[in-house]
Amino acid sequence: MTLLDLTPPRQLASRLQGLPVAIIGAGPIGLAAAANLADRGLDFVVLEAGDRVGASVEQWGHIRLFSPWKHLVDPVSRRLLAETGWVEPPADSLPTGAELVEAFLRPLAALPAIASRIRFGVAVTDVTREGMDRTRTAGRAQAPFLLRVSTADGVEELTARAVIDASGTYRTPNRLGSSGLDPLGLPEVADLVGHALPDVLGRERDAFARRRTVVVGAGHSAANTLLNLAALAESEPGTRVTWVIRNASAARVTTAPDDELPARASIGARVDALVAEGRIELVDRFEIVRLGRVEGDAGGAASVRITGRRGDGLETIEADRIVNATGFRPDLEMLREIRLELDDIVEAPKRLAPLIDPNVHSCGTVEPHGFAELTQPERDFFIVGMKSYGRAPTFLLATGYEQVRSISAWLAGDAASARNVELVLPATGVCSTDAAPAGSGSVGGSCCG
Repeated sequence: MTLLDLTPPRQLASRLQGLPVAIIGAGPIGLAAAANLADRGLDFVVLEAGDRVGASVEQWGHIRLFSPWKHLVDPVSRRLLAETGWVEPPADSLPTGAELVEAFLRPLAALPAIASRIRFGVAVTDVTREGMDRTRTAGRAQAPFLLRVSTADGVEELTARAVIDASGTYRTPNRLGSSGLDPLGLPEVADLVGHALPDVLGRERDAFARRRTVVVGAGHSAANTLLNLAALAESEPGTRVTWVIRNASAARVTTAPDDELPARASIGARVDALVAEGRIELVDRFEIVRLGRVEGDAGGAASVRITGRRGDGLETIEADRIVNATGFRPDLEMLREIRLELDDIVEAPKRLAPLIDPNVHSCGTVEPHGFAELTQPERDFFIVGMKSYGRAPTFLLATGYEQVRSISAWLAGDAASARNVELVLPATGVCSTDAAPAGSGSVGGSCCG
């Protein structure tokens, strides 16, 4: 493992002076980073690919988190907002993703110290050092970061003294194939394969009503979508639901002992009951290898033939739609010129990976961590939030808030505060689901609360 420089900055190199910290992403963690930097008087710029704050959160805005408001608001952001007269929602109430954006992210982004520093419609495509690819070492830490971005007006380049990558993983789902690759034939049926957490009881209802849907995945994203589809089937006869998993059971969903969050604990029991009642068909030990398009008769809608390995042979399943709820992975392509140390398995920062191993930890058993665990061989470059967890599904917002608090302290030269990481979490995590009865609201995905 590379020996890292963990000494806080005292005097910036002349080429770095006057440059901002670049924050990639204006979601909850990116905006919390902005609030913490603003609180310490450090200049920054937030680069958001969407046209508004929380753009990815709004994609699952129908989801009700099963973590209450008291775990969803960054402490520094809370203090800055309170100074403006902002009234925090009731601590124990459970917001939807849309309510999180409306009641917290938008007011936070509107603070004068933050609003003037957000650029929307700016997609970061590459991060490097000015005049240096990843192979050059001499003077590297004194060279500004160079971010190439795509905007409506074309391509441009920006420089920064440090980079905090809070771009998340929602837009980069895992592959459907059990091998980690796309199944053969995916391009010809891509229009029939959807992202995790569709709004099947709301804006996407017509795409699922009276159709056969196969949900692939063994986590909370899959389970919550199954609950919504079962609710849809109650009012739309002919709606059929199949759940495909590659293992013998979905233990991460269906077992939640001693959970301090009742809404989370109930999700597995509800799915199990629907399977037992025959309202959800469970196909286990099924490894998808190929997808094929089946054209409808007399101009009818096309469907998908799913071929998978099961036991010693191949089996097929027919579906009108597939929901890919197999989890998410970080987009590392834009970081090819950055020197990174990532875990070989979960693609998280190497020092963080043992703390978040999903084979050992749930959301609530992850130890507090900050700049030291997130520091990379590329000085002053940090991956935070859901992206810092790589492919591990155990992230929660409160953990991300502590990450950016620690990093902001370190960038400000406050080593003592940066190293003093503290966080108290409920017993098995702060994740997302919906505590409401089936049919009264949509339900959520893996740990994101």
